[in-house]
Amino acid sequence: SEAAELLGLMHFMEGLRLITVVDLVPPTSDENVTVTDTEFNNVSVRLFLPRRAPAGLRRAVLYFHGGGWCLGDAGMHSYDLMSRRISNELNAVVVSVNYRLAPPHRFPAQFEDVYSVTKFFLQSQVLSQHGVDPARVCVAGDSAGGNLAAAVAQQLLEDPEVKTKLKAQVLIYPALQALDLNLPSYRDNANKPLLSRSLMVRFWSEYFTSDPALREAMATNSHVPPEAGPLLPLLDWSRLLPAGMRKAHAYGGPAAGGAGLARRFPALLDPRASPLLAGEARLRRLPPAFLLTCEHDVLRDDGAMYAARLRAAGVPVTHHHAQDAFHGALAFLSWPLELALGHRLFSTCVDWLKENL
Repeated sequence: SEAAELLGLMHFMEGLRLITVVDLVPPTSDENVTVTDTEFNNVSVRLFLPRRAPAGLRRAVLYFHGGGWCLGDAGMHSYDLMSRRISNELNAVVVSVNYRLAPPHRFPAQFEDVYSVTKFFLQSQVLSQHGVDPARVCVAGDSAGGNLAAAVAQQLLEDPEVKTKLKAQVLIYPALQALDLNLPSYRDNANKPLLSRSLMVRFWSEYFTSDPALREAMATNSHVPPEAGPLLPLLDWSRLLPAGMRKAHAYGGPAAGGAGLARRFPALLDPRASPLLAGEARLRRLPPAFLLTCEHDVLRDDGAMYAARLRAAGVPVTHHHAQDAFHGALAFLSWPLELALGHRLFSTCVDWLKENL
């Protein structure tokens, strides 16, 4: 992808997207689950409906795929398989959302799509149509999708038109803030698979803008607007991270960048892009959360800090930290990319949903 971009053949993300295209599978029903591609509120979704008769109203999971807001598809084999298994094992309706991607679509398009689907689905007539219990609906997502799930859960609290409350949120190695890209996890795992620091910087910058100046500033962690000063305590990892994650790293908050950054890139300070920037008054109203973090992952500290802030706000949190795992491990569920680790982490998530949804 880098070579193709340097040669002017295609955009970097277009090159990476070719990898996901070859992994697409058609919506295929089986003996347990009916699978269809449809639209909710003009947004493409893959819908999974259990075939066995329910004992009563069903649970429902709205799932947002990962891929740095630039890649991914509900029709990728790994996401199709995960949604299929969640639907079957929980006897749940699963709505896997195909939101718009960057480029050409920048923030807040991705958020708006998943929020639009969620708000549509939470209408009482839509829940009733699919046999869903309005008291047993959750949002879930991995990586960029975890970011979107956290942002949707927060935004629903502010929407007077939404009467149905989420029962839970499942955030799988989520990206939750764009202000400090020099956390201990970014330093420790800068070159680890499957998500290097440089690739995460590229994802964040592409999410916000086509201007390469932001990517260059993010690469040196000098992109923070002076206006962000009051928000930085919300990201103070010296206070929020356990000692095992802080290790020997010394805390020094991100350096303030030049004036005008907040005006040029307002998304940097928007909680819809960085849910960790939400104040405690909003956090305390959130539903119970399951947070999965992986030791060998640049995003490890985002999830750990959010878990700490949710707990401090009184939200019930289950934080499962996998010491032997890396970013994207949950995708390794089938041949030829199958790992016992992927199955173990997936089972941990599903078991929590069985108990809490």
